[in-house]
Amino acid sequence: MCLGIPGKILKIDDHEKKLATVDVSGVRRQINIACIVNEHHSVDDCVGDWVLIHVGFAMSRIDEREAAETLKILTELGEAQAEMESMRLSAVH
Repeated sequence: MCLGIPGKILKIDDHEKKLATVDVSGVRRQINIACIVNEHHSVDDCVGDWVLIHVGFAMSRIDEREAAETLKILTELGEAQAEMESMRLSAVH
């Protein structure tokens, strides 16, 4: 299963290598933005974009509403996973 995590591009770190700093729920990391750059959307145009990130690459641009919804779902899934794990560990065998 491929999972894209939403993040917001804060700044361009290297124009030539197409590297940018992104914020993912308060965590900043460097990603590659080559997949979202084209003749109509330059490297500099990416600052402020919300993107889906997978294995260090921005795979697609998304709007802020979609990013918020995705983050909410991922948080809920994480909470559900933690609850299921807690139930599994407390189950009587």
